[in-house]
Amino acid sequence: MKWGWVFLGVFLSLGTLSWGEKGLEIPEYDGKDRVHDLSAKNYKSIMKKYDVMVIYYHKNVDGNRSAMKQLQIEELALELAAQVLEDLDDEDIGFGLVDEKKDSAVAKKLGLDEVESIYIFADNEIIEYDGELAADTLVEFLYDVIEEPVEIIDNERELKGFHNMDDVIKLVGYFKSEKSPHFIEYDDAAEEFHPFIKFFATFDPKIAKKLKLKMNEVDFYEPFMEEPVTIPGKPYIESELVEYIEQHDRPTLRKLHPHSMYEIWEDDIDGEHIVAFAEEDDPDGYEFLEILKEVAQENTNNPNLSIIWIDPDEFPLLVPYWEKTFRIDLSSPQIGVVDVEDVSCSHLKSIFSLVLVCQSLKFWLCECVGAGRQRLDGNGR
Repeated sequence: MKWGWVFLGVFLSLGTLSWGEKGLEIPEYDGKDRVHDLSAKNYKSIMKKYDVMVIYYHKNVDGNRSAMKQLQIEELALELAAQVLEDLDDEDIGFGLVDEKKDSAVAKKLGLDEVESIYIFADNEIIEYDGELAADTLVEFLYDVIEEPVEIIDNERELKGFHNMDDVIKLVGYFKSEKSPHFIEYDDAAEEFHPFIKFFATFDPKIAKKLKLKMNEVDFYEPFMEEPVTIPGKPYIESELVEYIEQHDRPTLRKLHPHSMYEIWEDDIDGEHIVAFAEEDDPDGYEFLEILKEVAQENTNNPNLSIIWIDPDEFPLLVPYWEKTFRIDLSSPQIGVVDVEDVSCSHLKSIFSLVLVCQSLKFWLCECVGAGRQRLDGNGR
């Protein structure tokens, strides 16, 4: 894991955090040790106790006071997540630490190859967590991990929830039943991408009609696109679905989420990202985002265009860092090219007329993707 440009320590709150989607609260840490120090002697017996095991593979911090303090903060985030998940009825989730120096044999046995990474062992699969090391974000991600790879849409309420999820890649298919061999192939493909890509299915012909799906057909939804793309060649086998998704898993416009921020950041084009900052709840930010969506829809087949949208409201602790590093004011929308290696960035000058914003933004993006990426200088040219 390359914590890189956005790492400011651990995004951890020791106060009460409400989590509306799941109806849960993350309480204050109660002081009980739940995170295991894994070693060659104990790791097998400890991992056998749990259905899901979360392991943080960390740097050795001996003799480095600053690094030791940082590890304590990181461990505290894990302790808090373990506390919240301790009383789950369906799954036992354990947490452990592996030291890169002291426990190198354990790391080798378990296939841990990237220091400062979190690995999740579940259902004979190893999932690398690419989100921020924060208790609430990790808990939310783990809830996704233990859910079924395919979510079934049975009624209007669930269909509405499906349509409201417009900022992620998602697929939906129509099948005869859970026992259908075509659904089984679909479910197997979903396991390959679980929990990073959302898979849905329906067995209800009325729901399928509203989704404009034929039997054994699967639609692929790119984030922020008005219409899906029907995957060609139905009925599909697992490998065909996997191949299609892998060829289309970089959306034209994608939102930076806390649970996948590092995965998205590492998926650059020629070492660069086009990054847009805009608050969705702010009127100017909303208008700016609508322009981005329009540009993305018009250029959905252009492999040279990939825009990362960041809503500063979702990363309050990072706002001062971004403003200082990029020399910008995030009280208004901003966009520019970021170099992944040296974190340099240039932005359009502030433009007060939304009409001018629209004209300038579209013109600039066209220049960026026309004959390859073009860097902007400090004057926005």
